[in-house]
Parts: sequence; structure tokens; C-alpha cells
Amino acid sequence: MNLSGKVLLLTGGKRIGAAVAEAASARGADVVLTWNRSKAEAEETAVAVRAAGRRALVVQADVSDENACMSLFAEIDRTFGGLDVVVNMASIYVSIPFDTLTTDDWDKQLSVDLRATYLVSRAAVPLMRKRGGGRIINFSDWLAASGRPRYKGYLAYYVAKAGVKALTEALALEVAGDRILVNAIAPGPILAPPGTSAQESAAVEKATPLGRWGGPEAIVQAVLSLIESDFITGETIRVDGGRHLA
Repeated sequence: MNLSGKVLLLTGGKRIGAAVAEAASARGADVVLTWNRSKAEAEETAVAVRAAGRRALVVQADVSDENACMSLFAEIDRTFGGLDVVVNMASIYVSIPFDTLTTDDWDKQLSVDLRATYLVSRAAVPLMRKRGGGRIINFSDWLAASGRPRYKGYLAYYVAKAGVKALTEALALEVAGDRILVNAIAPGPILAPPGTSAQESAAVEKATPLGRWGGPEAIVQAVLSLIESDFITGETIRVDGGRHLA
């Protein structure tokens, strides 16, 4: 798919998401950005999209809520008349020890990471059918993609991301006849989380075969390649510098 004149929806437009949005607009796409608590970041990304000469629609939406999701897609349809690409990046990444993990914690994690991915994808399919096809790109995690939990305190996160991988595979089969390709990206060490110490950052670099953090461009390249491909579907691609090999 050539992005020129296409419409791309990005959920979770902070940091890496902003880089994806800017790359898409540079290639001629109009961009829809959703935000739940990060309005300033979404608006800043929209400015960059418009500076590239493309349209940007910024919508506040809790995409894990079915009604909010339906309203979001109604607005996209009114504004653009369809949708070509979805990039599901909304996620929660927080460590919670098993002994203190509550059902509310569990439900929140699966709601944001898995339920929202399903709801957005389900709502996107009719708009993509109107265009004759599309791309859905979900975000899993390198650990879930490898089937190897390594770090305590991320039980709900790991399960949610494993669910995203499974959703990607099953949905790809469901909509292949509509020329909608569904894939997932499983990032590894891309950007250090806020508060990461220099010692912790160095330890990650040492544990990664390529010896460094990937940076946003690694994800941008993966997203663009999946958009451009017309024969990859149901796949989860690890973008982790070989971290799963170590």
C-alpha cells in the first residue's frame, strides 16, 4: 500500500507513536490521533502532521470503551469517508508484584492492551471494506512473541500482549478475503522507560546482541514495511535487536 492520500489511525500517540505519525504524513497520509490523558502530546504531533501538508484529526477517546470507540469511528467516517490503516499502540506498562495484583489491575491491563485492540480493529474493518482493503498493525511485546516470560511483576501485561498476538493471527484469517492484512510488531529495547538509570540502560544494551537501544526509527521502519507489503498477514515481527536470542 502506498500511503499517499490514505487515512491512518494511531492510538497512543506518545513518543514512538509520534514518530510513526510524522513518517506517515511525510508519505502523504492524513492522520487520526486519539488521546485519553495525553492531549498535549497528541496536539503536538498533529502540528507536525499539518506542517507536512496533511490533515490531522485529534480525538479524545478511551478506546477500551465500546461507545467511545463507536463515536470515534463515526467521526472518522464523517471527516474522511473511510480508513486505510490502523496502528494500535495504546498500552500500559507498569510492574505490579503478583501478591499485590488486584482484579482491577488485571482488568485495566487487559482492557487497554487487548480489549481496545479488538474494539478498534472491529470498528475499523467496515471502513476498510469501503476502501477495498487495509492494514491493521497491533503492538505485542518481544517476550510474549517469544513465549518466554522473564520478568516478575508483569503477569497481566504479558498475558495481554500474548492475547494481542493471538488476536492478530485469528483476525488476519477472518478478514483476509477483504484484502485487510493484520500483523503485529513486538518491540524489545526501543526507548528506555522514564526513570531508567544509566546503569540499567547499559545492562539492557549489554543483554541485546546488537548492543544498543533501537530508537523510534526501528519501529517506524517496521510499521512502514508492513503497510507497504501486500503478502504478509497474521505475522508478529520482533523488533528487538536480537534480544530474544540472548
